[in-house]
Parts: sequence; C-alpha cells; structure tokens
Amino acid sequence: MKALITALALLAGIYAGAALAEVNINTAGADKLTELTGIGPSKADAIIRYREENGDFESVDALDDVNGIGDKTIEGLRANATAGAAGADEESM
Repeated sequence: MKALITALALLAGIYAGAALAEVNINTAGADKLTELTGIGPSKADAIIRYREENGDFESVDALDDVNGIGDKTIEGLRANATAGAAGADEESM
C-alpha cells in the first residue's frame, strides 16, 4: 500500500512540475502558448505574428504591445512565462 501511495505521489509531482514549467514567449509555438493562463488560440497567433514582425519580447510585460493582451492577462500568465533569448531552446520547432 505504501508503494502505491508513493508511486501516485511521484506521478502527481511529475505532472505538477510539467504544468508549472515556464513558457518562453520568444520561442514557443501556438500549442505551447495556449498552455498559459488567458492565452487561447487567437492570442497565441497574435503573439507569434507580433514576434515575427517586431522581434523578440524584452520581457513578459512587453506583451501589452500585442493587440488583445492587457495588464490583466499579463498578470495571469506572469508566473509561468518568460522572455528568454530566442536561441535558448527549440520550443517552436
């Protein structure tokens, strides 16, 4: 019984860790961006379009330059989003 409880606790921890992983707004594709609170397919597409036309975001706060994204949305996703360098990972591939 203890082994079962331990196994379930480990699985829960793995899933929780995946849910809390930061999303790099400079490299993430639409599927990854929609994992962020308040970002649906339309906003994800707007982020990608803006990024392609204007370059990398300097910070998560810079998302307020994207049409349809305001302070409330930014506050909701701040804990799970980052604006790392575009070459830092390959999330958009």
